[in-house]
Amino acid sequence: MLINQLSFGAHQTLRTDASGMPLEWLNATQVAKLMALDMVQYAYGTIVHHLHGGINARTGIQSEFKIPAIIGTKGYNNHLHKQLAHYVPPLNNQTLFKRDQNMCLYCGDVFAKFLLSRDHVTPLSQGGKDTWRNVVTSCKRCNNHKADRTPLQANMRLIAIPFAPNYAEYIFLQNKNIIADQMVYLMNHFPKKSPFRKFKA
Repeated sequence: MLINQLSFGAHQTLRTDASGMPLEWLNATQVAKLMALDMVQYAYGTIVHHLHGGINARTGIQSEFKIPAIIGTKGYNNHLHKQLAHYVPPLNNQTLFKRDQNMCLYCGDVFAKFLLSRDHVTPLSQGGKDTWRNVVTSCKRCNNHKADRTPLQANMRLIAIPFAPNYAEYIFLQNKNIIADQMVYLMNHFPKKSPFRKFKA
């Protein structure tokens, strides 16, 4: 059984495929298993965990895995790459609020999550959809004021245009504890005009 002896906060490892496409976040035990199975093609970045396991009865040496910030696993799936090129991530408030940096896109103030809500730019009652491109983070006061109207009808101006994150941006939105090595790596997969490029780990 592997025991976490030293960790770099609550950081996870970013897994990519052999071509470098970001795929998911893994915990230290999951990474160690891939390493033990010789599934890791390359490792990159800061060591975020040191895992120590059992002692070999024959050699007396304790097993150890140094868990890096980023790993590339063997294999390449062309079909998966094509799917991810058109991937639309699931919409939920946690990632929506992080996309908009906990800012109300009407008044421009930043709020604690419990004071935020999801607003439909074009209301559902007027044919709007519950999609990334039609929802924004709103404080409850602005949401109540806008009510069942469009921003134009309510004479309220949107600070930013809502957008659907691509797969790399969605991976960024899923993790609260991203370190610099991982952020730089993910940025290489963000669209050129991604607002997340200004983030610093």
